[in-house]
Amino acid sequence: MGLISYIREEIQVVRERDPAIKSNLEVFLYPSFRVILRYRLAHKLYLKKHYFLARWISQRAARKTGIEIHPGATIGKGLFIDHGSGVIIGETTVIGDNVTLYQGVTLGGTGKEHGKRHPTLEDNVMVSAGAKILGSFTIGENSKIGAGSVVLEEVPPNCTVVGVPGRIVRMDNKKIPRTDLDQIHLPDPVLNDIRELQQENIRLHSQLRRLIKNMRCLEKEGETDEDL
Repeated sequence: MGLISYIREEIQVVRERDPAIKSNLEVFLYPSFRVILRYRLAHKLYLKKHYFLARWISQRAARKTGIEIHPGATIGKGLFIDHGSGVIIGETTVIGDNVTLYQGVTLGGTGKEHGKRHPTLEDNVMVSAGAKILGSFTIGENSKIGAGSVVLEEVPPNCTVVGVPGRIVRMDNKKIPRTDLDQIHLPDPVLNDIRELQQENIRLHSQLRRLIKNMRCLEKEGETDEDL
């Protein structure tokens, strides 16, 4: 693919997924657009073992955009980073096509281990604001990671994950289209547990009140018998 064709494709990706963009010229000011172009150049240099130059380009891009993408990461077509500030993508990360990341996302490792130490995100994955995915495992295609989640283990395709640590709360094998960027209407397992505890507490209070009432009735009946 030529440079012009690639730029046109990236412009389409940004405009498709960010309604705030009103013209193609605005896309050139967009941090995601700028950092991806620099990543592609740095990645080519990295593959040719020009490591210092590749890192120099990526670090300059990080300072200018707030998005740090290691030149060794493997990124497919159509990556969209909305706002982008604080996004970190590690060296051995693999990202499929049409993936969406929001601000504050970390695709990192869990220590100083060697080899593959960062996550793999398959096609059409969405990672909401502030989520952390740490370790060498796979997030299956069409999955959603809720805002602020910390994911430490593999996620099958077509799942929704929320919480710290991240838990799968929806797995219905229904494909999530890449234009579905809803970060808000996700299940909340903690809130569900709290509600269940509240209902159980209400039931226990009701049973306790009945028990106390029955005991008082028995006491009154005992007093009546003594009077007789």
